[in-house]
This record gives sequence, C-alpha cells and structure tokens, in this order.
Amino acid sequence: MISLKAGSFLQNNSTSFSGISSFSHSQRKVSAPVVVALNSNGRGGERKFKALMESTLKEIREGASALDMDPKPNPGAGVEDVYGEDRATEDQPVTPWTTSVASGYSLLRDPHHNKGLAFTDKERDAHYVRGLLPPAVVTQELQEKKLMHNLRQYQVPLQRYMALMDLQERNQRLFYKLLIDNVEELLPVVYTPTVGEACQKYGSIFRRPQGLYISLKEKGKILEVLKNWPEKKIQVIVVTDGERILGLGDLGCQGMGIPVGKLALYTALGGVRPSSCLPVTIDVGTNNEELLKDEFYIGIRQKRATGQEYSELLHEFMCAVKQNYGEKVLIQFEDFANHNAFELLAKYRASHLVFNDDIQGTASVVLAGVVAALKLVGGTLAEHTFLFLGAGEAGTGIAELIALEMSKQTKAPIEETRKKIWLVDSKGLIVSSRMESLQHFKKPWAHEHEPLKTLLDAVKAIKPTVLIGSSGVGKTFTKEVVEAMASFNERPVIFALSNPTSQSECTAEQAYTWSKGRAIFASGSPFDPVECNGKVFVPGQANNAYIFPGFGLGLVISGAIRVHDDMLLAASEALAGQVTEDNFDKGLIYPPFCNIRKISAEIAANVASKAYELGLATRLPRPANLVKYAESCMYSPVYRNYR
Repeated sequence: MISLKAGSFLQNNSTSFSGISSFSHSQRKVSAPVVVALNSNGRGGERKFKALMESTLKEIREGASALDMDPKPNPGAGVEDVYGEDRATEDQPVTPWTTSVASGYSLLRDPHHNKGLAFTDKERDAHYVRGLLPPAVVTQELQEKKLMHNLRQYQVPLQRYMALMDLQERNQRLFYKLLIDNVEELLPVVYTPTVGEACQKYGSIFRRPQGLYISLKEKGKILEVLKNWPEKKIQVIVVTDGERILGLGDLGCQGMGIPVGKLALYTALGGVRPSSCLPVTIDVGTNNEELLKDEFYIGIRQKRATGQEYSELLHEFMCAVKQNYGEKVLIQFEDFANHNAFELLAKYRASHLVFNDDIQGTASVVLAGVVAALKLVGGTLAEHTFLFLGAGEAGTGIAELIALEMSKQTKAPIEETRKKIWLVDSKGLIVSSRMESLQHFKKPWAHEHEPLKTLLDAVKAIKPTVLIGSSGVGKTFTKEVVEAMASFNERPVIFALSNPTSQSECTAEQAYTWSKGRAIFASGSPFDPVECNGKVFVPGQANNAYIFPGFGLGLVISGAIRVHDDMLLAASEALAGQVTEDNFDKGLIYPPFCNIRKISAEIAANVASKAYELGLATRLPRPANLVKYAESCMYSPVYRNYR
C-alpha cells in the first residue's frame, strides 16, 4: 500500500498516481504494505529523491500501460482532498512533498492523518487498520460529543488543558473541530488564563515536544536546527524567550506554552493551516530561582544571557528564519521583556515581516473596543481623554495606536494627539520633569503637569473619560478609583487588561458595582456576567485572539512582506465594525467569539486590502473579493476521505 502526498514534482509529470494502490497489491500480489516516507532535505537529497521518483514514475507508466489504467492527474494519491485546505494560502497549486504515513498501525499514531473510530470499513481495509480498531464506526460529530462530555468532567482547568494537548497529539483535526465548535468554552483553557498555569508547571506536564527549542547550546547552528523541523513550508512563527509570560514573570524555557497556544488559535480562529505554523522558544536561561532549583525544569540552568550574547543569538535566529523560509514568513514576538520587545521590533521591522502581539496586537484590539464604546458614550476619539496605568509595551503600544487613529481622523500631527493621552507608571504620572530618567519608549508621553504619585491622584487631576490598565498588577483599580471615574463620567470606560485573571486591575463585578452599573467594562481575561441593580451585564473581553489570527491570515493571503501601522488600524476598524446593535444593547463592545471565524475573515480582508494599497503585497493578481478569498483559504478540520 503506497500512500503519497503529492507535490510540486507532480506538476511537471503527466503520469498520475491514481491507482497505485490497486496496482501494487492486486496486480503484483504484494503481501505486505509498502511504506514510502519521502522528505526532500537539501539539494543532494532532492536530486536523489527526483531520481528515485523518475524511476518510480517509469515503472508506474509501464504498469499502467500494461493494465490499461487511466492516468488522470490526481494530486494527493491515497487521500481524496475534498476540502482543499492543503492548498490554501500556497503559492503552488498543490503542496510540496512531505513525510507521509502509508498505512497500518503507524497511521493510527500519526495525529495529522488519524481519524480514530471514524475510519470507514472501506478505509480500514485499504489502509491496513482492520482489527487495530474496535468494530464500531462513528462520526466526527459523535467523537466531538464524547470528548466534550469527558472534558466537562474535569474540575481542574489544568486537567482540561492537558487533555486537549493530548488530543492535539493524537488527532489533530478532531482537536481543531472541538476548539472551533466550542470556542467560547475552550478558549480560556488553551489560552488565558489556563495557559499561564500550564507554563508555570510546564516542566512537570511536558510529554512530547510541540515546537522548536533554540538555546545558547545551538548558537552557530540555528539554521541546521530549523531544518530539523519536519514541515518545510512555514508561514507563521510565534517565538518567545519566556522572560515576561503574561503577568507571571520569567518562566524561561517553560514559556513554550504561549507559542503553542497562540498557534492553535491561528489555526482554529484564523484558519491558518497547522502544518504551516511553528512554535519557537529561545532559551537564554532564566532569572527565576525557583525554576533553576526545580528538578523538573526543562531549560538550561543558568542566569539569563544579556547584551551582545543575547543579541547575537536572536540575530542568528532572525537571519536563519529568513534564509530557510523566505521573505514572507511572519515572525510574531511574544512575551519578551519590555526592553527587548521594543528593541527587536524596531530592529527588524524594516527587514523582516515581524509583529509583536503584546505591543501591536493588544493595541489593535483595545482600539477596536474604544471605537465601539464611543457609539455608547458619544463623541469622537479626539474628544476623549485617556489615562493608562502601566507604561510598558502594552500600555505605550495601545497609546501610540490610539494617537495614530486620532491623527488620521483629525489630520493633526501625532505629537498633538498624544497630548490627549496620559500614562502612570510605578513612580506616578509620567510628566516632562521626569524626562531625563525615562526609558525611551515612555518619553513621548511626558506632558507638562505637576508630578502626581498615585493613580487616584492622577484620575482626579486628569479627569479621563477612558481608564486603561495594562500594569500586570492586580487590584489596582480600587473602589475609590472607579467611584472617582463615575463621579465625572456618565458612562466611564474602564479596561482592566492585565492577564491572567488574578492580575486583573479589577473584576467585572467590582467595576459594575462601584460605578452603580454605569461603567462600560472590558478585561483581558474572561469574567462571568454580572447582575447589578436588577440588570445583567455581560463584560467584554479585550482578547488579542480577536486580532492576531485574522491579522496573520491577512498577511499570508496577500503575501505581505512587511507590517505597516495602517494595517493595525485596518484590523481595528474591521473588528469594531463587527459589533452589532444587538451586541450594544447588551452592553457589549466586542462581538461574541462564536462568530470568530467570520470576524477573522473580515479582519484578514481589511489587512490584505491595506497591504495591496501600500504596495506591500506580493500575491498577484489581487482577488476580486478578499473576504470570500480569505474564507476559501481557511483550514477545515472536517475529516478527509481516504482511498
């Protein structure tokens, strides 16, 4: 039995692979399955591979001629690709050669192809799994129903996380079907807040590698390490160095849970094919003493490398990625410490397709929430005053994007629009008298004002209409702060964005109760609906998962080579435009997650449109309908039929 995944080689050969299976077994009486695992690594390997294939093709032609077989083109022999997602977002009409599983027991151990009890009787015979499964044949829908029932039995969120990760390693399509169909229930499990606990305990729960680990030991040979990854056509990389995981601090190598979780959402919410996603952790050590003493820690046991040693490793990684995967691979920086996050984005944004979710993704989703909230509050963006608690990568990133949007709307210089935005850090209000001691990314927000030490003092003096928390410190929006906001705003807008839930500046219940139900509230982590003054409020979640999957898909389908700030604004506008009147009636400023794939398609289309407009798109000609094109490119988790 030969099961091959066809690729670019077939495009230049007229002979089909249709009927290989029947020819191999029925005509030649081969008694055992023939497993062909082909992988074209390097030029020498490619030459050998092509020579082997030419010989095989010749043999097949002769056999087909002798048996009067019909040589119709059939890319994907052994697999009937009725959904087409393997071709989605590819430059070539069919996928390149990859390692393939042919049949039998190994097929049931391959998460990319395994269907479990959903294999039909015909497929069980054709692929030598007869007897390796119980006799029942069930649908994917019934499998999904059983798994959701089982997941709901777990009382501990981390147990659900581990069960889902096991499923991903066992049956990839069923994992994504489960996640897509139950996104609102499962998002907090594979993403915040549960992924934070998973990272803290990653050494204890680690079972199988789900991405690439590049440590200081790999310095000088990162390109070789990248070639060890089995998939050769990568479109999206999420990379972290684990120094600032959510609001939990330095988790070192155990930060891998973040790239794994983010890329699961790229596929489930944005439709980017899982085979084109690569999670990466850069391990330069950790300053977390508890981890260094933990016998189960999976990273290198040393203090964090900094300075030149750190920069050289990151630079080698960036160059190796571009060399191995090309100009159009998206590199998403995730959970780097402030100083490195800003530096890496500034250093590589002109030469690579890079995106920092903490700086840019958070900014885009918050801007969308603010734009939507204005429909409830009234007034234009420039007529409001913003106060931030937290002046790190998230806070300054959000502030800058709001200032850019204000500038776009009013045609005023961005230096002017920044004056409507104030930031408070650990030392108090950022003012011009502190200029010399400020980090470079805080300096644009140092305005003329007397120094103020506390957030409450700043709220009372500045009188903001919008209060945004990105400090990573919980319980900082106190009762006095919220009551002060409510005292001079009919509808105070309060965003408590810090993750996980334990680090949120305030809870939804506190915001609604202390404002007597008048606050427009959104948070970074999910909160349950709240009843206040006889009315039920559904808190919004300013979750980056609204933005980055669709944003990444837009870059991929347009073949973008660089990220421009206007693309982030385009993503925000698309998200804000998805909030319906029915959503507003419930006090929501974000659309429900159950529609996330449609939302992502709209965002992708808007981002792609901006890429074409800016001359940064390489996939030509431009599709006539970008929304339909985005939807057509999305990965489907529905099982494929095997011949």
